[in-house]
Amino acid sequence: MHPIYPSSRTTHPRSDVSDPAISLFLMINTFETGGSERQFTVLAQNLTPPQFQTHVGCVSRRGPLAHNFPDATQFPLGGSLFGWQSLRTRLNLSRYLRQLHVQVAHAFDFYTNLTLIPAARLARVPVVIGSHRQLGDLMTSAQFRAQAAAFRWCDVVVCNSQAAADRLIVTGLSPNKIAVIGNALPSEAFTAPPPALPKRPGVTRVGMVARMNHRYKNHSGFLRIAAQIHQRMPDVEFLLVGDGSLRQELEREALSLGLGAAAIFLGDRQDMPAVLTSLDVAVNTSDSESLSNVILEAMAAGLPVVAYDVGGNSELLSQLPEALIPAGNESSFADGVVKLLADSALRRQVGRNAQRFAQDNFSLDRVHQRYVELYVSLLQKKRRRNSVA
Repeated sequence: MHPIYPSSRTTHPRSDVSDPAISLFLMINTFETGGSERQFTVLAQNLTPPQFQTHVGCVSRRGPLAHNFPDATQFPLGGSLFGWQSLRTRLNLSRYLRQLHVQVAHAFDFYTNLTLIPAARLARVPVVIGSHRQLGDLMTSAQFRAQAAAFRWCDVVVCNSQAAADRLIVTGLSPNKIAVIGNALPSEAFTAPPPALPKRPGVTRVGMVARMNHRYKNHSGFLRIAAQIHQRMPDVEFLLVGDGSLRQELEREALSLGLGAAAIFLGDRQDMPAVLTSLDVAVNTSDSESLSNVILEAMAAGLPVVAYDVGGNSELLSQLPEALIPAGNESSFADGVVKLLADSALRRQVGRNAQRFAQDNFSLDRVHQRYVELYVSLLQKKRRRNSVA
């Protein structure tokens, strides 16, 4: 199994410079602002000629990231993965892949795993890759079984954490069919732009970044922790970045907990580096994570992070003292944040260590090279096998 941290070796499998570009097809469900969608955007924009001719597809073009891919082809499922519309879509997608002479097809999430993988096999695409970018505990048992069945048709399944890979191995998928490649951080994630909210003397800020569509993100837990901190440190502000169907309910919770103006709801933001520069501590209270983009981006910005010890969080934070809190222990979580807020020197030290770790292991150049290695080596292996046959 490939390691989670991109290799720093200087020798990599590459296409010969005279080889034509590899026809690569990448597919995502939507262009919302979730972690998978943002990773898809970063990678698709950087897998470029002369080595790749990259084509992008989606199930639905909805979402604020869609403007990055004006030529993305839509393959709607009609509201069901198993209805007649979805079957016709897979046939249409298969024809589309043949027309483009796609050599590598890579699905990035649950819906595209169940859509692209069978269509690519039907189209006889040489290399077919799935993705498992969550632990799987948020799926129904039927969904997990369906995806596991699709994965058996893949050449490789990419997981973004060892925790996610281990879940697949337990189900019986061979470790040899799993590649663990962490999330990529573009260079701008390591910059320090002017803060979106200017710093104010005597005021420190704690921030949580998460879409407000799913309860497992545990915004309510964050607000309860914020209330504990607010009682001890009334000058702290709590920023909630993200939007969704739960927002109004969460705003009412913040009021009922007595946070008042200390709880600031910023909504969706496209200027995340500037938002992160506005913070002193970043937190993640999610009940389930594979490899958190939010934690990685906060580390890249030089912020200390406090998070629950779930999923792949330990793969990011185990080297940072007191960053990991036993799941559900809100009092300990509040204590960890207060300790950082009370000691600016500690915040700077922890933030520097976090940034160095993120730079060494998750920079876009390193992760991009891991994907190049994966695509090229799989395609070369398939070509050798076919030439022998």
